[in-house]
Amino acid sequence: MNWKRKGTIGLKNNLPQISMETQVDSSKIKEFVSRFTETNLPLNETILAKSRSILNSSDFPTTRDEKWKYTRLSKLSKLSLVQTFEVGELSNIPLKNQPVISIINGNIDAIPEVKGLKISRFSENSEEVDQVGQFISLEEDVFHAMNTSFIKDGLLIEVSENQHIAEITQIVFENQFQHVFAPTRIVIIAKKSSSAQFLFNFSSSSESFSLPIVEYHVGQNARLTVDKIQLESDESFTVSTDQVYQERDSYFKINTISLSGKFIRNNLNILVNGENCETHLNGAYLLEDDQLIDNHTVVDHLKPNCNSNELYKGVLNGKSIGVFNGKVFVRPDAQKINAFQSNANVLISDDASMNSKPELEIYADDVKCSHGSTTGQMDEDAIFYLRARGISEKSAKALMTQAFIGDVLNKIDNEEVLGYVHSKLIELHDWVI
Repeated sequence: MNWKRKGTIGLKNNLPQISMETQVDSSKIKEFVSRFTETNLPLNETILAKSRSILNSSDFPTTRDEKWKYTRLSKLSKLSLVQTFEVGELSNIPLKNQPVISIINGNIDAIPEVKGLKISRFSENSEEVDQVGQFISLEEDVFHAMNTSFIKDGLLIEVSENQHIAEITQIVFENQFQHVFAPTRIVIIAKKSSSAQFLFNFSSSSESFSLPIVEYHVGQNARLTVDKIQLESDESFTVSTDQVYQERDSYFKINTISLSGKFIRNNLNILVNGENCETHLNGAYLLEDDQLIDNHTVVDHLKPNCNSNELYKGVLNGKSIGVFNGKVFVRPDAQKINAFQSNANVLISDDASMNSKPELEIYADDVKCSHGSTTGQMDEDAIFYLRARGISEKSAKALMTQAFIGDVLNKIDNEEVLGYVHSKLIELHDWVI
């Protein structure tokens, strides 16, 4: 569904179909990556070779590609970027009393010791690093190939069996220099009957391109909670992928809060390969000016007796553009699945637009599944009601925005993380708390 305030829904054009045999011009990709240094990490040779082949034979996706139908990459493709090994001091640490892993300009800097966690660099762990990328699709995503080909190092984080980590491990990504290309890769393995919490904080101060991939393996009866906060600059570009694999009786929850950034694409792919799993995906995004946020989610249920819930809400101002494409698969053997998906948006500008496409593909007959999408304007009567009680129009809209996305923010379990998000909403969007 394509929504634009006070606009009309466009008709499908009658352009001729492009043959699948059309020759792909990969010159843009080759020029884009020409300044980057190929990885020397001990990754799987088959995966590395496939990544190089894709970059040599592919181009940037266009709007003819269904996965990029509403998102243009022309501005990103024209960036002139370099990799750097320079590392500065972190300018923002979200939680002062929790362990911090810092990744600055794509370089892994400080690694703390956390009881119950085993944290190592890819360059130090050649045997296990050989398994990196086994669940990542390369053929369908040139950015996955780009990350694999050019990462300088990565992190392997293991939560030990039967360990329950009370601390929140913060992974802080910060781009500090102009024209920085920052590909990063992290693998998080939660072993049997373990639990842990992670906070990812992304920020940048200038034009840059962040390309992070995080792979999660949630073991039997394990529990992982992730809060992902995006605070990028008005010149920054981000293409992010979270790839999740769940075993039986496991629990995975991720809250993605996008508060600023010129261009953000979030890919979230979850393979539920065990019975009695629980999966929660929540997202909130607030857009201004000409910002773009594109959330693409896939939840693939392979086994029976599982629950998944998906709630995304956005507020769009200025000439911003939002995209939500959520897809839930229920495979033939996945009986007794409960899967729910909802996307709701408010446009507070005549020039803002939202493209929403929730989808279900169900191949089992004993399931409870639903999906829905709503996009509308802010309630003028409610604004008038608040203004009649002495509240300014700006404050009235801020209060209504808070109420609208508040049920998403309340999915953040940790009060300290929620307080940090609120402080950034006050700073960036004039919230009244």
